[in-house]
Amino acid sequence: MYQVHDWAEVHRLFHREGWTKTKIADKLGMSRNTVTRLLELSEPPRYERAAGGSKLDPHKGSIARMLDVDPKAPATVIIEHLRRDGYEGGITILKDYLVGVRPLFAQARSYQRTSYLPGEVGHTDWWETGISVPVGRATTRKVFGLVTTLPHSAAHATVFAFSKTMPDFMPTFSGTLVRLGGVPQAMVVDRDSSIVAPRSRPARLHPEVAGLFGALRLRPIILKPRKPESKGQGERTIGYLETSFLPLRSFDSIEDLQAQHDQWVLEVAFRRHHRRVGHKVGDAWRVERGFLAPLPDPLPDVDRRVEVRVTKDGFCRVGDVDYSVPPGFSGRRLQIQVSTCEVVVFSEGGEIARHRRSFVPADVVLDPVHARQLRLARDAHRRLRDSDPQLPAPDLGRYDALAEAAR
Repeated sequence: MYQVHDWAEVHRLFHREGWTKTKIADKLGMSRNTVTRLLELSEPPRYERAAGGSKLDPHKGSIARMLDVDPKAPATVIIEHLRRDGYEGGITILKDYLVGVRPLFAQARSYQRTSYLPGEVGHTDWWETGISVPVGRATTRKVFGLVTTLPHSAAHATVFAFSKTMPDFMPTFSGTLVRLGGVPQAMVVDRDSSIVAPRSRPARLHPEVAGLFGALRLRPIILKPRKPESKGQGERTIGYLETSFLPLRSFDSIEDLQAQHDQWVLEVAFRRHHRRVGHKVGDAWRVERGFLAPLPDPLPDVDRRVEVRVTKDGFCRVGDVDYSVPPGFSGRRLQIQVSTCEVVVFSEGGEIARHRRSFVPADVVLDPVHARQLRLARDAHRRLRDSDPQLPAPDLGRYDALAEAAR
């Protein structure tokens, strides 16, 4: 079964690069019918963990090291080295594996350029800001920024978050592209655990991130480890932010931080003359924006979805925060949709609660309507527990009247 990475690459090559189905099939080692089926899917296929047991699995690390040295090394040479390490499988399974992984190593060697065409490539990386902002209830939290840059124009965009997880990367990365006005052909990414699946050999994006890149028709270029010179563009931009944006500023909230940064970008960062670019950054960005692919409309869904069980006292815990739900759902499993600003609770597809997302550790978010309903339910339960219900005595005379009427 083909996975989300195959779907993403097929859609990128067909819609972004303009390749024919036959050419895509030859490059990716799949049939033309499979290419057609993947193009007919508007959303990535459901991710399933690949079955284990391949004789090649123990040797994939060795293959990666050989391809790192020479991405064009033929299968006949690679299998000679594997035989010395005890590989007992055939060359066909090796060739099938190389079809999928060889382009990743070839791409990783092609990213380093001294100059870039407009819209050719972008860089994205996390920024450890070192600052904290208030989140309510006399509490502060550390802030991180995802910085995406366009090397041709030196334009950048930053979106801030309170952590660096894969669910944080999805909306922040999408937000940077919205601010930059489009999608470049390729994006250079670091091997951060929020972007690249852990222990994947060779390095591959998380399935959810691969699905986002596929929807954007965006080619990922994953940097090799311990290559600090490869991150120069992003690190220079982060250094510029630390020396030119942060000093002498204070922030009331993450929204205030985001608003100040976005305003500063337009009024200061984009108006500066960049020596390497040879122009003002804003002027070069306006030109490069014409070479970027348009963002899909609507934008890909980047909200996180989880399923949680309601506590006995009527709350759903998302992260380290409890959110109230109406009475009657205790012990049931409900579906939660989490965005950067909201938490929405569903039961069997219907919305039952909506809250502003809290980032206060151990916070309790209680809807006043839910609080009143819970209080009434508890009072009724206490009355039933403490005393028998008072029921009026039945009027037996009504039965005599009915009997007389029936005669």
